[in-house]
Amino acid sequence: MDQLNLLCIIFLLLGHRLIHARPADSGYGGGYDKPADGPLSFGFYDKSCPNLGMIVRWGVWAAFKNDTRIAASLLRLHFHDCFVDGCEGSVLLDDTKDFKGEKNAFPNRNSARGFELIDSIKADVEKACPSIVSCVDILAIAAREAVVLSGGPFWPVALGRLDGLVASEKSANEQLPSPFEPLVNITAKFVAKGLDAKDMVVLSGAHTIGFAQCFTFKRRLFNFKGSGKADPSLDTPFLSNLQTSCPNSDTSNSKLVPLDAQTITRFDNSYYKNIVGNSGLLESDTALITDPQTAAMVKAYSADPFLFAKDFAASMLKLGNIGVLTGQAGQVRKTCGLLN
Repeated sequence: MDQLNLLCIIFLLLGHRLIHARPADSGYGGGYDKPADGPLSFGFYDKSCPNLGMIVRWGVWAAFKNDTRIAASLLRLHFHDCFVDGCEGSVLLDDTKDFKGEKNAFPNRNSARGFELIDSIKADVEKACPSIVSCVDILAIAAREAVVLSGGPFWPVALGRLDGLVASEKSANEQLPSPFEPLVNITAKFVAKGLDAKDMVVLSGAHTIGFAQCFTFKRRLFNFKGSGKADPSLDTPFLSNLQTSCPNSDTSNSKLVPLDAQTITRFDNSYYKNIVGNSGLLESDTALITDPQTAAMVKAYSADPFLFAKDFAASMLKLGNIGVLTGQAGQVRKTCGLLN
């Protein structure tokens, strides 16, 4: 048995107790009676769907052992959901006659993955507890499980979100940060969601896993800012490797390159070490070292993996609380891509 599968099995065997982990003094209860953080509760499904955590964990693990890339895909899917009009599962919706959804928005088209896995986990959850658990809550748990399986931090996921009734391609195009934007614009988009510069820097650390298509950074390799030359800030061997991986032709645009070539599947602080060493892949990654405030945080996280893990968990809790729907504001979809 290889090391990855052994670690995954140990995680599954020991993880059941973690899914319900919560601070001893929290007073978290089920339902909406004693909210833990805003309208959400860490024990929301304890009585109505007590095996939810294990079902989601098993589904993510089964996918992860065959495709470690799914971890980054699930984390990105959760981020792209919450960042566009709040955490309400809108990214999961298919287009309808009434709206064009987010799946085909520019930041998601031919890049967002994991929809089929969330659908599969939802089907398993429906068998255990019909019409109880929202798709958006499943996605939130799945993102956490994906990070933990990749060696990253655990954080308790407050639950009780409802699935939204609409999705907007326009909102996705406008609200999601782009790797081509200046740092000030990206920071402003985080602030608009109730997050701050620290959250922006620490959540960017999610780029320690996953891949990017060549077109998202290729102008840095051959025609940086219209100069006809490469970005002079890039480490020379790193640049040479990228130019080999992404030749200067349109045929390489969709080719995948790891966001963190040092530890491709490991959730750690190598992303920040890369930036300090002039080996950040995206322009938005490199930009973090050009501003004194964000540069200080990058250097701190590059030197202290435990600080990064702690702060990442805290920022993920904040991310998961953006624009949640409760009460009569949404629904529990039976199928994640379709409204009931």
